[in-house]
Amino acid sequence: MRVDIISIFPEYFAPLDVSLMGKACERGILDIRLHQLRDWAHDVHRTVDDTPYGGGPGMVMKPEIWGEAIDAVVGAAAAGGEAAPEGAVAPRMIVPTPSGRPFTQEVALEYAKEPWLLFTPARYEGIDSRVMAEYGSRLRVDEVSIGDYVLAGGEAAVLVMVEAVGRLLPGVLGNAASVADDSFAPGTMENLLEGPVYTKPPTWRGHDVPEILLSGHHGKIARWRRDEALRRTAEKRPELLARLDPDSLDKHDRRLLGEIREKAGPGGDPHAL
Repeated sequence: MRVDIISIFPEYFAPLDVSLMGKACERGILDIRLHQLRDWAHDVHRTVDDTPYGGGPGMVMKPEIWGEAIDAVVGAAAAGGEAAPEGAVAPRMIVPTPSGRPFTQEVALEYAKEPWLLFTPARYEGIDSRVMAEYGSRLRVDEVSIGDYVLAGGEAAVLVMVEAVGRLLPGVLGNAASVADDSFAPGTMENLLEGPVYTKPPTWRGHDVPEILLSGHHGKIARWRRDEALRRTAEKRPELLARLDPDSLDKHDRRLLGEIREKAGPGGDPHAL
């Protein structure tokens, strides 16, 4: 997968050189290319922002600079100056913004199937909206939010998304089955949080590992992990239980959820079931 990132702080992405992402780049699974947005600013101060029309606080990133930058990154491959990723004639453009669609594990899986992603993190009050209008007619453009809060800039959001997507690419994780057990993973873990995990020693400061995990009985261990995922979700994110597909629940699931509801009582969270 090729990933292009245009930013006024390309040095922000140094963490992508380490750990799993760094190894994925070394092995050629990920091809991350950083671009300094100011390279397309033509004044002596390399200015990328200006005051907003209509007044108000803050500054807005200028459309002509973003336009030149995006055209250069996309056009280099189209003109044959750089090889476009196999199966892609243009990237999918992702704009981090609090007003975008929520970024979820499902979205990460969707992006992991793309051969080429282009991230355009903004600063200040954001990018002039005409940029999204312009490229929305030429590229697939997604405005995406990683949560209901505001950051100083979109770079942190891009780091989150690149890592979430990158770890899903074939060959990045040492154990491919790890992805299936993730919180929110499609299948048995969809809309569920992963339960507690343990390693050696079996007893630490008076806390014991649950006996079932030492039993070697894989069927019972799988059932325990499913139960703990349901319990943890009910405790920490009860609203997620309302999203569970009823057809995905077996009799044991239903009985356990009924017990959780009874234990919560009349004053329990209304989303618990």
